[in-house]
Amino acid sequence: MSDEEHHFESKADAGASKTYPQQAGTIRKNGYIVIKGRPCKVVEVSTSKTGKHGHAKCHFVAIDIFTSKKLEDIVPSSHNCDVPHVNRTDYQLIDISEDGFVSLLTENGNTKDDLRLPTDENLLAQIKDGFAEGKDLVVSVMSAMGEEQINALKDIGPK
Repeated sequence: MSDEEHHFESKADAGASKTYPQQAGTIRKNGYIVIKGRPCKVVEVSTSKTGKHGHAKCHFVAIDIFTSKKLEDIVPSSHNCDVPHVNRTDYQLIDISEDGFVSLLTENGNTKDDLRLPTDENLLAQIKDGFAEGKDLVVSVMSAMGEEQINALKDIGPK
């Protein structure tokens, strides 16, 4: 057999999964869970005991980490749920373009230009005002399941 027959597509993320399984009964408040295909932060967990032959069920109330929508799910406690890999990275803000994209400085000195300004009005105003005043701003970017969004802001002093 020749080498041409074995063609594999290369992936940039080294095949890393966007989620990992975790038993529903072990997921706690402030943890993360995937509900209806969305990465969410758990705000409330209640476990119900069922009848003779049933499973105990976990009732999750969670908030989408990107849209802030409230989602609920009920899962048997012995079953596995998907838990998103959530990463938080800090970048220094370099520039804000007219079309709503930000230019960020990564730790290795490269720029990251593919992020939009956040939709949260309060955070948006803080970023724009701080940038207009010429402050050195560091934004916190949360990423999960292939999505990224600015979710926090730090002022590290004047330029």
